[in-house]
Amino acid sequence: MPGLRALRRLVPFLRPYAGRMALGLVLVVASASFGSVIPWLLREGVDELTAGAPTARVLRVAGLMLGASVAGGALRFFMRQVLNAVSRHVEYDIRDALFARLVTLDAPFYARWRTGEIMARATNDLSAVRMAAGPAIMYLVNTVAGGAFALAFMLRIDARLTGLAVLPMVALPFITVRLGRAIHDRFEAVQEHFGEMTTRAQENLAGVRVVRAYRQEASESARFAALGAEYLTRNMALARLNGVMNPSFSLIAGLGAVVVIGVGGGLVLRGAITVGAFVAFGIYLAMLTWPLIALGWVTNLFQRGAASMARLGELLDARPDVSSPERPIALPPAARGGRRLTFRDVGFHFPQVGTGDAGLGTREGRPSPESRVPSSEPRWVLRHVSFDLPAGATLGVVGAVGSGKTALIDLVPRLYDPQEGEVLLDGVPLRDLDLAALRREIGYVPQESLLFSETIGRNIGYGLEGGREEPTSVVRVEETTSGATEPGTGDAIRWAADVAQLGETVAELPAGYETILGERGVNLSGGQKQRAALARALARRPRVVLLDDALSAVDTHTEAAILRGLRTALEGRTTVIASHRISAIRDASWILVLDDGRVVEQGRHEELLARDGRYAALLRRQQLADAIESDEEDAEDEAAAAGA
Repeated sequence: MPGLRALRRLVPFLRPYAGRMALGLVLVVASASFGSVIPWLLREGVDELTAGAPTARVLRVAGLMLGASVAGGALRFFMRQVLNAVSRHVEYDIRDALFARLVTLDAPFYARWRTGEIMARATNDLSAVRMAAGPAIMYLVNTVAGGAFALAFMLRIDARLTGLAVLPMVALPFITVRLGRAIHDRFEAVQEHFGEMTTRAQENLAGVRVVRAYRQEASESARFAALGAEYLTRNMALARLNGVMNPSFSLIAGLGAVVVIGVGGGLVLRGAITVGAFVAFGIYLAMLTWPLIALGWVTNLFQRGAASMARLGELLDARPDVSSPERPIALPPAARGGRRLTFRDVGFHFPQVGTGDAGLGTREGRPSPESRVPSSEPRWVLRHVSFDLPAGATLGVVGAVGSGKTALIDLVPRLYDPQEGEVLLDGVPLRDLDLAALRREIGYVPQESLLFSETIGRNIGYGLEGGREEPTSVVRVEETTSGATEPGTGDAIRWAADVAQLGETVAELPAGYETILGERGVNLSGGQKQRAALARALARRPRVVLLDDALSAVDTHTEAAILRGLRTALEGRTTVIASHRISAIRDASWILVLDDGRVVEQGRHEELLARDGRYAALLRRQQLADAIESDEEDAEDEAAAAGA
């Protein structure tokens, strides 16, 4: 049967529950045994009535039948409780293992996989696996045990009649194998398309503001409807196949019933078997028929589960491209408050997931998650980048969009590894360091400020000892003058928020640091989210701070205030600031100007201005843009005053 190899992956998840599984299967067999006794007792009762036996003897048989029915029903209840519980535990364990795997995977993996596809596998596919791990096993054992008991009693009544009745069942293995393989393939196609639908829905919900702003509601609805129509078509194809399987099994069972009526009736008339035996034989044949029909359903469940387990296995087997070495080297004690950061002739390109043109579908050189086809030639995002930043110094990185600023930042915490050259921290290559130890040294503020649906305090305290789960273990709870407590206003969080110019904003909120943020911080402005992300990085008091255009969404006045606070807060710490604004990096110890991944200029602010090269030209363009923006604001203020 196709898919057995995929179902073997369930064994490690079932092994911890082997005892409960064995108990449940024993209950299944016991329940089937009590169910198979009832027709035999009925045979005896019918024969007693036919022979005119005393009422007491008939009542005794009826009592035994009642007892067998009660015992069988109780056993069925407990078997369902045990085996369904096992399947739920297995589902829980697989979900936990899947999440644990997903959070360890790195940026190249998420460049290749779409979020909607991952979510589809973690929900819809996991449900199919649960059905295979519990109900399918339960019904399979019940089918085999019930059929075996029924067949044994049928043979005891008349072996020749039994052979004729089950003869049509020879076709069952051929039907099961043929249809089982087709069900596996069609269900896999259904699940793959469900992933596409989930991805489309996830992208539209996440970007609903853009959809509405560009009046694309009708267009996106039409695209989703087209996906839904294809999903319906694939499901109908699967349903037609299921519709063939069960009637096929019922037809085979019906042929057996015809044999029983024709041949068995003759045996009764000749006195070879009693009326009671004929009645019992018919019931046993019906009991054998149900397992046949159930076998089709069980095959369906197993094939669905196998297809889904194979899809989940792709995620469970995934390994990060970047990992810790087997024998990591420990960093030496830090000199001052920072670490020395060195790039030696670094060359880097993103993983090959483009569409053939590495420049298409990228953002700062990042590969588009929409594309999964390898491109022929890599687009180098960084080429021959070298610098040596002393501990406690600040490096400014400036350049146009797509020049490689983000890529340079990403190499420091090893979100990616360079294909050429090496990056070192205090003279130790990053590849030789334990990954967790390296990242404990770093405070990272990416371009996109992701906030969790938690309190502001927990978002800022994320990554401290205890993480989000135990914020009070790292955030001192202080008493107010009224004697009440204000959790989430500890020294580290409050200090970081003040440096990021977020403290006053939080103080104006009714719940302060206990204010719950919406999904991805939707109830904060872009600038507020960036400041919260900056505070989160600072609260850890890291030795190396990475700011990737971290102030792009704040106004110039707030930026100036934040930079003043950062100069004090980051004193003695190694800092790398990538920005398109020269105002954010002009006070850096050393400045790199990137163009198409290459360092075209480097030096201090004054030195670069004196050269009157690209850096100076970029500054003049920004000053002109600022002047135009200021004039427009003044004009708007004058118009408003005149109107008043």
